[in-house]
Amino acid sequence: MILCCGEALIDMLPRTSAEGEPAFAPHAGGAVFNSAVALGRLGVPTGFLCGLSTDMFGDQLVAVLEEAGVDLSLSPRIDLPTTLAFVTLTDGQARYAFFDENTALRALRDAHVTEARAEAFLFGCISLIGAGCGDAYEALATREAPRSVIMLDPNIREGFIKDPAPYRARLDRMMAFSDIVKLSDEDLHWLSGPGETEELARALLAKGPALVCVTEGAKGVTGYHAGGAVFVPAEAAEVVDTVGAGDTFNAGFLAQLHRSGRLSKAAISALTEDQIAEALTLGARAAGIVVSRAGADAPWAHEL
Repeated sequence: MILCCGEALIDMLPRTSAEGEPAFAPHAGGAVFNSAVALGRLGVPTGFLCGLSTDMFGDQLVAVLEEAGVDLSLSPRIDLPTTLAFVTLTDGQARYAFFDENTALRALRDAHVTEARAEAFLFGCISLIGAGCGDAYEALATREAPRSVIMLDPNIREGFIKDPAPYRARLDRMMAFSDIVKLSDEDLHWLSGPGETEELARALLAKGPALVCVTEGAKGVTGYHAGGAVFVPAEAAEVVDTVGAGDTFNAGFLAQLHRSGRLSKAAISALTEDQIAEALTLGARAAGIVVSRAGADAPWAHEL
């Protein structure tokens, strides 16, 4: 099983009412939540670990996960509100305003993660910012890294980060024991500053991962490994918005590794360039479908 560990929230997506007034529509979302749903829809045994609210939005999140066949046995239901993220779109690019204080997500603690076991773990995004659930997820990743595949997607939300120093320190610690680090070129420059993409990616590779994947929007994605680099172009698509694109890429990428029997620490460290390309390609295909739809509407297996 792949266990996705991170935020579930409601994306309030911009819409126009019947009267022509600006409005927001609630859609189930969250970076790691989107990856879990996409993995489930692709037929991969998937679990999800997050504090889920008992409110109506929590019920909405649970319904979407269950429809995708995601195992929720490790996710506690907590009597606190659901995190809300109001989204604005500029030329199809998403920007977020989060309402996340004293929420079910933030209430997750070490005691909630003691039973978590999986073949592979996915961590990332706003759930790693700050103490509370951030500490719990880092502790889980640290505990499981010696025996399980760890994939980290920082998925930086700069406007959400009030104190960058401890967050950067956490990402550095987690990259050191992660097998796969995936990030956008924007994330890469936020973490590492100006410079050539390959040079910065190889600096991250030197911290410990076996593979660093850098997505560059409509250009494509490059997987950097000790022996070289593999580039896969993005799928041609008529872009509606980019909500969930990177999250869906993660799912396609992990799904291919699972299907090919390569989701182990030894296999990840020994991937050939052809095997890396196969995983990047399925990730790109899945992302190409999701950007052609409104919101993070991940594809089902039969669509790929």
